[in-house]
Amino acid sequence: MRGAGVSGLTAAVTLAERGARVSVHECGGRVGWGASWKAGGMLAPWCEAEAATPEVTAQSLASLDWWDAHVPGVDRNGTLVLAPPRDVREIMRFARRTSHFSTIGEGEIAQLEPDLADRFSRALFFAGEGHVNPRDALNALAVRVVELGGSLRFNVPPAASTEEYDWVVDCTGIAARDRMTDMRGVRGEMLLLRCPDVTLHRPVRMLHPRIPIYVVPRAGHVYMVGATMIESENAGPMTLRSMVEMLGAVYALHPAFGEAEILETGTGLRPSYPDNMPAVRRQGRHIHINGMYRHGFLLSPVRAAEAADIVFGEG
Repeated sequence: MRGAGVSGLTAAVTLAERGARVSVHECGGRVGWGASWKAGGMLAPWCEAEAATPEVTAQSLASLDWWDAHVPGVDRNGTLVLAPPRDVREIMRFARRTSHFSTIGEGEIAQLEPDLADRFSRALFFAGEGHVNPRDALNALAVRVVELGGSLRFNVPPAASTEEYDWVVDCTGIAARDRMTDMRGVRGEMLLLRCPDVTLHRPVRMLHPRIPIYVVPRAGHVYMVGATMIESENAGPMTLRSMVEMLGAVYALHPAFGEAEILETGTGLRPSYPDNMPAVRRQGRHIHINGMYRHGFLLSPVRAAEAADIVFGEG
């Protein structure tokens, strides 16, 4: 197994649970060395339908249960979709493209998120969704691999020999672009903020025509703020414009974020195929799980099962 990100560790656990002897090789120094460490961890198949194909939703419906069964700390409190008053038409546009939500008003918003009381007049509530802290989840999967008799090795060069293994499952993301020639990188940006003056109980998507964001709560009043995917292969640091726009959007969600501590900023390239659909590809005894785009946590369980079917002769 190459790669200890979300697709690699999900596949490793799936294979090990079905009886395979698994060894995970990671070129970095820890799990999630690539894009997975910067993910939001939202398990939101219905919200993702706003921009994704119907098959993304259909294939990700079981992901919340998979994560709940495999790692601790999965929250199943739903997703709240909001927009500033001047952009309320964005809520109607989002509603037309999605399903499995309730349209709620000020009173219900206040019941779900008391700190947002009297700030928004309309929202969409997707009760069947959830989220997980990606970093905690990746570490929990690594522990599970070892419990199942597998091993993890870090700082392993990409060219390290794999001749001793019956199968090689490559989950190295954008690093595999020399072999997956139709892959492109799609830029993602994130912030980690600590704001003791705000309490949120579920991910909040703040709609805006130009820079929609999502705010995902983590323990200790820490919030992950992410922007939607940017069609750029620039892997450099965050620009001043991006920082200002993201901070302005989260400030519009609640002005107490103006006093938040900025704990971390991050950018990365998400591996993406032309149709933005993650895929399993076989080349002899090599299996590639890649092109996760923005669906790593949603679709890694089903792609792992596909790879396991190939290994065990069922695919």
